[in-house]
Amino acid sequence: MKKINKNKKLILLIILVLTLATGCATTLVDKKKQPVKNDVTGQTLTKNILCQPTDKESIKKYETNKVNIKKLPKCEDFKISSGKYEGIWTTVFVKPLSYLILKFGLLTKNYAIAIILVLLLIRLVTFPFTQKATKQSKMMQELQPEMQRIQAKYVGKKDEQSMSKQSQEMMMLYKKYNVNPISGCLVAFLQLPIFIAFYEAVQRVPAIFEDSFLGIQLGTTPLVGFSKSHFYLYIILLLLIAASTFYSFIIGMANSNSDKSMKSMPIFMTVLIVVTGLFMPSALCIYWVFNNIFTIIQTKLVKIDSKKGRK
Repeated sequence: MKKINKNKKLILLIILVLTLATGCATTLVDKKKQPVKNDVTGQTLTKNILCQPTDKESIKKYETNKVNIKKLPKCEDFKISSGKYEGIWTTVFVKPLSYLILKFGLLTKNYAIAIILVLLLIRLVTFPFTQKATKQSKMMQELQPEMQRIQAKYVGKKDEQSMSKQSQEMMMLYKKYNVNPISGCLVAFLQLPIFIAFYEAVQRVPAIFEDSFLGIQLGTTPLVGFSKSHFYLYIILLLLIAASTFYSFIIGMANSNSDKSMKSMPIFMTVLIVVTGLFMPSALCIYWVFNNIFTIIQTKLVKIDSKKGRK
C-alpha cells in the first residue's frame, strides 16, 4: 500500500511541476489594473497571446495598452517553435495543441469544429489506456469483498508489523488478479492537464477566441452571452453541459459498489460544473460537452467489450 501511495504522490508531483513550470495565460490589464475587454464580444482579452488578432476592436485594445502584436506571427503561420521559450508546460502541451487546433481550423474553416476533431483524436489515441483503466476499476470493484476481508483481519492493529503484513497481503491479492490499483486513476489524472491545455489554447490564440459557432462567440462566456441578442444559444449550451455531465457520471457509476453517500455525486458535480461553465469561454464549454459525449461512448464500448470477454 505504501508503494501505491508513493506512485500516486509521484503522479501528482509531476502534474504540479508541469503546471508551475509554465507561462500561463495572463489577463490584459489597463493603467488602472482593470481587465481589458472587447466591447463588442464582452470577452476579457489575454495579454500573452501566441499569434496576431484580426478583430479590429481587439487590435485597438492591444495597441492602446502597448502590446506589440506586430512581432507575433499570423495565426495561420503559427508554428510550435514560434515565440520565446516559456517553460515545459507551454512547450510540451499548449503550443502543440494550439498548432493542431489551428491546422484543423484552417481545414474545416471553423475553430469549434477543430477543437472537437482534436479532442476526438486525443480520445482515440488514449482509448487503449482508458479501456485498460476501466477494466482495472471494474476488477477493483470485484475484489472489494476480499480486500475487506484482509482489512478486517487487521482492524485495530496499528503496529508496524501488522501494517506491513496487511500491505503484503493486499499486494499479493493485486498480483494474483493482475490488478494495478493506480491505473484506474491515471486516465483521470491525464484529463486535468489536457483540459488546462485546451483552456490555455482558447485564451491565447486569437483565431480561436475571435471565431463563432452556430451563433455562439467562442471567446465569450455564457454569463456575458446572456446579454447578447442570441442569449438563448448560451442557455442551450449550458443545458447540454448539464445533460452530458450528469449522464456521464451516471453511466460511470453504474454497476459500481458506491455507498449511499455517493448517490448524490452526479447532481452535485453537474451543478458545480454548470456554475463553472458560466465563467468559461464558450469554446471550452463546447469542448466539455463533446468530451462528455466521447466519455459516454467509450464507457459503453468498454462495457460491450467486457461482456464479450465473459462469454
